[in-house]
Amino acid sequence: MTTLARWVRYGLFALSLIFLPLAALAAPFAAMVMDARTGEVLYSQNADTRLHPASLTKMMTLYLTFDAIERGQVSLDSVVTVTAHAASQPPSRLGLRPGQKIQLRYLIRAAAVKSANDAAAAIGDYLGGDEAGFASKMNRMAKALGMKNTTFRNANGLTREGHMSTARDMTLLGRHLIYDFPQYYNLFSRRTADAGIAKVSSTNRRFLDAYDGADGIKTGYTVPAGFNLVASAQRGNKRIIATVFGGTSTAQRNAKVAELLDLGFSRAPGSTTVDKPTPPALMADATGVAGPEVSGAEDDADEGDAPVAAAKTLRLAGAPPASPRPKARPGTATDDAGAIAMAAVSAAAPAAPAAAPVAAVAEVTDVVAQAAAPAAPARTTAPVAAAGFVQAAAPQPETLAMNDFSEDTPAEGDAPDPREPMFVQTSTPQPETLEMAGHKNPTDNTVILAALTPPAPAPQQEREVVARASSSGGRNWGVNVGKFPSQYAAERSLLKTALMESDTLGDALRKVARGKTGFEANFVGMTKAGAELACARLIARASDCTVIGP
Repeated sequence: MTTLARWVRYGLFALSLIFLPLAALAAPFAAMVMDARTGEVLYSQNADTRLHPASLTKMMTLYLTFDAIERGQVSLDSVVTVTAHAASQPPSRLGLRPGQKIQLRYLIRAAAVKSANDAAAAIGDYLGGDEAGFASKMNRMAKALGMKNTTFRNANGLTREGHMSTARDMTLLGRHLIYDFPQYYNLFSRRTADAGIAKVSSTNRRFLDAYDGADGIKTGYTVPAGFNLVASAQRGNKRIIATVFGGTSTAQRNAKVAELLDLGFSRAPGSTTVDKPTPPALMADATGVAGPEVSGAEDDADEGDAPVAAAKTLRLAGAPPASPRPKARPGTATDDAGAIAMAAVSAAAPAAPAAAPVAAVAEVTDVVAQAAAPAAPARTTAPVAAAGFVQAAAPQPETLAMNDFSEDTPAEGDAPDPREPMFVQTSTPQPETLEMAGHKNPTDNTVILAALTPPAPAPQQEREVVARASSSGGRNWGVNVGKFPSQYAAERSLLKTALMESDTLGDALRKVARGKTGFEANFVGMTKAGAELACARLIARASDCTVIGP
């Protein structure tokens, strides 16, 4: 072969590499389709191949966060101090700065809706002490959930050696999010959210808007991962989860997920017994997350766990039997309106053994739980049956200027959409915080929380429970969400419904009315249009609802 011929041959080879089809350079593809009701796999392709999950990782970060909140180890109002590590994360970003203080609820929204890497890292540093400590907790939870081929290295999914998962494992995690924490699942269907220092837009809004019945869950994108998505949709009594790893673009990925969901709906039986997944025995309080320290009990965190940097310690002198989630605090009537004092929604659970660990309701500020004792004259509250909490008022998160980051960066975030503007935070409170308002003592600015164990109600005494002050302004419509055998069950249903449908019920008054055959759970103080809209949305969610007229 002549020299010229060799050069021509080498030149053609070099050109072929330059113009190699993009498909050949794409990340490996994997997919799974599951009937969420039963866990039955309806379709799979490379479902157990370990691939880069990218921001699908944040599903586990949020799962651990929800679990810690439900166990009372932290609350939505817990104030997080942003670490330098979290603030240094590349886009997609919320725009956090080192030392900034921000409530946990805003970090949750930013991580779930915008897929902000700095917000997820801040959560991880807060709950795990540092990146490695939180990754250890993630891996233990993954194992407990049955995610056999997943290894986490960080809280946000940025590419790291050994940070791998599979389509099957992420589908299992998505199913647990749906059934283990239904009260928080609506986060994943939000198109926008107030994240404290900015209004953020969903990275998944295109798919949510395009596919009928879609209500979540999470997108992911990095160069090694490609375009990933775990999506869930409900039509009638069917709910399907579809997962894709390695899409070549946002549009291609969304089209493939839609195709897989259609396949799932066509293959899933019309009616079947819902077999919810069993929540793992290994939960946050068994993994060293800023849990309550029970007097006389040893810390049950695994050896080697990193300490929680921002969380405080809660000590209980009297152990309550149960505390499944932070409850609404009692309040006082306002000077202007003379509103009805808020009653505590307390868990009526059977007594637990004295030595059992306690998951107590607490804010992450300087908190000390005390045994029942005579109240100070300046702090008049309802009688405390077991142990009450006294909480120092938490500072509000700093409202800082938003850094000029794009919503997502293709190199290390979810798929970008440069058309989305950034917004400045408004002062309007978020609906799910309204029931958290407490009674502040003007002498020392503390907040008195509800007793963990409610006093026994007086026999034959009808009690009306109102969770927050009325602002109905003469509105005399409402909705009924069911009749229940006990007052506790009615109160719990009202709280759960308010969290689920906060947009239309955020300004409504929660009221339990005792009748001859049970306890009616009502939202009152609404307009006719507001009541009809709330009922329509609840019925669409397969919840019972009846409009109550004047």
